[in-house]
Amino acid sequence: MKHAYLALSIATVLNIPFVSFAAQESKEDVIEVIKVFGQANNSQGLSVKDAAIDGPFGDNLALKDIARSVTPISSELIEQLNITTLQDVLAVSPNTYSASGFGAPSLPTIRGQLGELFQDGTRRQAGNNGFGVPLSFNSVEQIDVVKGAPPVLFGSSQRNGGFVNLHSKTASTDESKGKVNLSAGRWDQYRAQVDYTGAIIKDKVGFRISAEHIDNGSFYDYAGMESDSLYAALRILPDNKSSWDINFELFQVEFTDNAGINRPTQALIDDGLYITGQGVQSNGSTIPAAGSLVSPTGQVKLDRSTVLTDPDNQNEATTYLLHSVYKRELTPSLSLKNTTYFQHLQREEIAQNSFVEIIDGADTAQNRTELSYLWNSDQQTIFALDVRYNKVLGYSQFTTEADSPIDLTGPISNRRIPLTAEQQARLVELRPGVFVSPGAQYDTNNDGTGDFNLSDTTDSRSIQTGLAIQHDSDWTTNLHTTVGYRADFYDVKASDPIAPEGQVAASDSINKVLHSAHLSFNYTLTSDVTAYGTASYNEATSNSMAGGTALGGGNMISEQNFATENTLVEVGLKYAPTDSDWYADGALFSQRRSLRNRDGSNTGIRTQGFESQVFYDAYPYWISAGYSYIDASYDNSASSQDSAQIADAFDNSRPDIIAGTSVGAPSFTSFAPSNRQVQGIPEQSFSVNGQYSISAQWQAGFSGLYTKSYPLDFLATVNIRDQYTLNVNTSYTFTPSTKLRFDVNNVTNQKNWRPVFEGGYFGATLVFPELPINAKLTLTHSF
Repeated sequence: MKHAYLALSIATVLNIPFVSFAAQESKEDVIEVIKVFGQANNSQGLSVKDAAIDGPFGDNLALKDIARSVTPISSELIEQLNITTLQDVLAVSPNTYSASGFGAPSLPTIRGQLGELFQDGTRRQAGNNGFGVPLSFNSVEQIDVVKGAPPVLFGSSQRNGGFVNLHSKTASTDESKGKVNLSAGRWDQYRAQVDYTGAIIKDKVGFRISAEHIDNGSFYDYAGMESDSLYAALRILPDNKSSWDINFELFQVEFTDNAGINRPTQALIDDGLYITGQGVQSNGSTIPAAGSLVSPTGQVKLDRSTVLTDPDNQNEATTYLLHSVYKRELTPSLSLKNTTYFQHLQREEIAQNSFVEIIDGADTAQNRTELSYLWNSDQQTIFALDVRYNKVLGYSQFTTEADSPIDLTGPISNRRIPLTAEQQARLVELRPGVFVSPGAQYDTNNDGTGDFNLSDTTDSRSIQTGLAIQHDSDWTTNLHTTVGYRADFYDVKASDPIAPEGQVAASDSINKVLHSAHLSFNYTLTSDVTAYGTASYNEATSNSMAGGTALGGGNMISEQNFATENTLVEVGLKYAPTDSDWYADGALFSQRRSLRNRDGSNTGIRTQGFESQVFYDAYPYWISAGYSYIDASYDNSASSQDSAQIADAFDNSRPDIIAGTSVGAPSFTSFAPSNRQVQGIPEQSFSVNGQYSISAQWQAGFSGLYTKSYPLDFLATVNIRDQYTLNVNTSYTFTPSTKLRFDVNNVTNQKNWRPVFEGGYFGATLVFPELPINAKLTLTHSF
């Protein structure tokens, strides 16, 4: 439309002198013909080509100028792909297949490992190894999915497969507009959102408010989610050289910890057949416990909605976040950017299977100041000072859980684990009836052996001070390089917040310096094609819940918490033609990283692979496709599982059903160092999405995902077969401001599966059944 106005304006301006000229030449009947040509802008905002990337590598960068594999997902693309959880980014971003995160993923998975979650360039609190608080998209305007460890400007962190940077909604200072979004879906799933922005002082100050309520029933038994999010943003433009964006979000949620289905045999995966029979302890008790043994009583077709949940479980969280981004041009050569973040989190889960995780206050504050100096038109340096404070008080207890002995076809009591007096004696009573692990080990009877079960309980404080420098150079019109270095100084203290009676609470402190560096280049091969390469080295931390630090062996903070080294080498091509509606890129990568195990140790993993994405966006068509190949293997490193294999949970009394080993389960198993394939990660995946505008009012679209078979457990005794999911949608615009959309997900009703937890620890214990066919109706009205 803007090109049409431009053409009309040009025609009007050009026509003025010719009116006079035509009058002068009228006697000769000379007629001047003017032809104006213009190219319509057919983009629907559904391609990544023209996206601007702020934060990780600098501000306002074009996608083709970033020497990393990146997928920016705009608000239009979020709506089109029906993205409601971090798992959904796989629909458009390659190599982002993830486990279910116990039904409530709080972190992305990128290139086979948990990644970090940032918002406006600062790292958010996001639970314990991906098990945490569901993410609300009420505050989100754009999602940038970046492969590889965070760059030096973002600094040292815990997870290095890649990261997602959420861009908060910003306020408008020049117009007022709003949107109402209402949706209803199968299983009584309802969502309502109101979003409004307007100017307080035109072109100077604007505000934005967005409120969201979700009330979701569930396909799964005894499951659901209810949440409320209130988001407010303010934009201040003091002058033409500065801007200040401030936003605040309050989020409260009640949700279900969904462990999926236990006893994952190949018969369950292929045919839905579940082995029945409650596990029995050596003392004859049928309460689930380590080493319990199941005598199979039969095999039945299990309803996929029957999962490890309990109607009496408690699970809720409240968090609030504050972000501030201030930018100012100090001189024509010097600019400043200051980013501030604060988050408070409280979470409480008390489960009937004895699991407890209570975050009784986690506070994180961060401030990063960046100075960008332009030496000349070809050389620029960014200097950064980054200070982050994290304080966590939390209690946990996961040492008495036992999933394999539970017969899901029996009564709810089969799933419950009332603690015995002996088990309670190895824990500490936090409140009446709630037992947690102490935050340190104690030998109360002086026999040389610790008398308590340890989990992640901690009262810890860390101060991270980072100094970073990044230099960008344009050596020729074709060659650009970036080099960066950062040092992070850690001052960490941890203590036991709930020492057993009669014991002096243990505590420890540690100081460490971690380093990171990266080097990259971009080379313009043609006006449309850019080649790039990057190398990155990153030293990272291992943390417990909410980013806290727990005491380890000897009641000391483990040196290993600061010994996770990560490397990345990546090369790729990006095709971004200026006169075409296509965009494509591809990358080869080799990445080595450390994975934190449940016992606090780290396992080396090496991944190599290829990923590619293609977009075409020109009305009336839009299409995208993504392909990924990943070879993820242990790097001559040890690994562990809840049990070695599911057959360990059974005796051999029914070899016609399963050849049981009679080991008993759960039975923690460590595997010797190896180079085996990492379980729970498909080697190949392919996604494709499309939309066609049948008319100006009516659109139809689809999305599809294929994943190749992969082993569920370390020994590869059970495999998830090749799987695909196909979703379709259609929308109709009744007026320029009112649209109705209808989605049908998993339209072919595939019975698909995925792992429950990242890292494969529960690979021989649990598996998650994905949703059957379901539909959702969404009404959107703009005003």
